[in-house]
Amino acid sequence: MNSQTAPVLSIRNLSKTLGKNRILSGITLDVRPGEIFGFLGPNGSGKTTTIKLMLGLLRIDEGSISICGHDVSTDFEAAMENIGGIIENPEMYKYLTGRENLEVYARMYGKPDRERISELVRLVRLEARINDKISKYSLGMKQRLGIAQALLNRPKLLVLDEPTNGLDPAGIKELRDILRELAHTESVAVFISSHQLAELDLMCDRVGIIDRGVLLDTMTIDQVRNAGEGGLTTVSIEVESGRPVPAELAETFRYEGPGLLKGQTEREKIPETVAALCAAGFRIYSVTSLKHSIEDVFLSLTSEYTPAGGGGTPGYAPKPSSPSAGVYVPGAATEGPAGAQTPAPGVDVPEGASAGTPSADFGKEENEK
Repeated sequence: MNSQTAPVLSIRNLSKTLGKNRILSGITLDVRPGEIFGFLGPNGSGKTTTIKLMLGLLRIDEGSISICGHDVSTDFEAAMENIGGIIENPEMYKYLTGRENLEVYARMYGKPDRERISELVRLVRLEARINDKISKYSLGMKQRLGIAQALLNRPKLLVLDEPTNGLDPAGIKELRDILRELAHTESVAVFISSHQLAELDLMCDRVGIIDRGVLLDTMTIDQVRNAGEGGLTTVSIEVESGRPVPAELAETFRYEGPGLLKGQTEREKIPETVAALCAAGFRIYSVTSLKHSIEDVFLSLTSEYTPAGGGGTPGYAPKPSSPSAGVYVPGAATEGPAGAQTPAPGVDVPEGASAGTPSADFGKEENEK
């Protein structure tokens, strides 16, 4: 993925209100060709509303969405020519076969391209079952056929809302492999909305985290792995119990349990650390470099940000003065007036609300799962 290429999807300062509830506030992000972008958030955070706005199913109140340079509000048909999507579960005609379903949907784009249909059947690995009726398909097979359906018009952007819901582990892996092939070999941008953190950890190139209508941060998976470390590596060392930590390591390593030392150091200094322990008479059984998961970062970010009405003080919770090893501290949060925390760049505050104190009209998202 080339970060210099023009984005397939560009969202700028997107806001949406349903009734009296402010569902989205100032969402800004880009997704580029060949990238799998995970859009993460708890239920009711605004994920499905964002997707409905991208697909033109809801009207944009503020801000803009463009797909391949075409504005969804002012150049709708051109924008929709470049997008394919599935919201929740794909709907099929159960009395038709998989191939017949694809032919029905292909007619919406003109004369069915049978070569394209066969190509997509191979991509989603349904060659053996494509002539069976949909009523005989498993949920995983329906999801794969739904992806084929969404790709019929050769879109540059594929949008999936909770695609792994209800799938067994084998079905999830199969879906993951298909999406990786699609993105990394055909340069299709894939936008996935989900709250299945562990699965997106394995699937995505980059993620954005949304909580109650505000985009808290976006980062690459490499940034997730090293979040808050400041260039240091968290190391866990299994040793024999009963010996004190050598003086030269006492400031960076401590016992986390019987026979388990944990601390942070530069990667290049790990051999020196091991050598110092050996010189002090330690027997070493294992040395492990620890990495963060999306779950670690997600829980840290969403616990620091609490909109009004969310069960805590509105705004960003104060950072701990000395975070413990391995705790993610969002680098985007900065000090504002009187010590208030302000959102990350690109995270806008609703009009009329002070920085770090979102307006109280955030509410439960309508129609959100």
